[in-house]
Amino acid sequence: MAELIIIGYDDPDVAGKAFDTVQELQRDYVVHLTGLAVVSVDEDGGTHVDSASRIVGVSAASGALWGAIFGVLFLVPGLGLLTGAALGGLVGKLSKSGVDEQFRRQVGELLRPGSAAVVVMATKVTDDKFAAAMQQHGGTVLKTSLSGADEKELADQLAGPPM
Repeated sequence: MAELIIIGYDDPDVAGKAFDTVQELQRDYVVHLTGLAVVSVDEDGGTHVDSASRIVGVSAASGALWGAIFGVLFLVPGLGLLTGAALGGLVGKLSKSGVDEQFRRQVGELLRPGSAAVVVMATKVTDDKFAAAMQQHGGTVLKTSLSGADEKELADQLAGPPM
């Protein structure tokens, strides 16, 4: 099962410090990351992404899944802008697996001009230790889960049909 945790901050500098804390928690085995990024919105509404350059243990499938979830959450503002049955099908699968329209809307509400969010996708989180370490930064937390079956199905869909 993968956990998707998004923590919103009014101050991008605090988000950067929280990002560093999550990386420390990875090194301390409190969290096993499959994706980590800071998304910030500048005063003009432009979205900027800063991600960890390398996360140990990330497979190509989980990397592709992370990219797809990330794109649906932050880079596709509405379903009306989607083209292609494959991307539409992927969004449908995400909606059935916990990343639904309401969750995407909540994420959008976190990211106003001048704000930032830390986006964490992990296969293991020691909740009490993670929460205790992150509490120092404050923020608004959104969390959803993808079951192992949903994660595999999404990864398979991203891989395309077997050759």
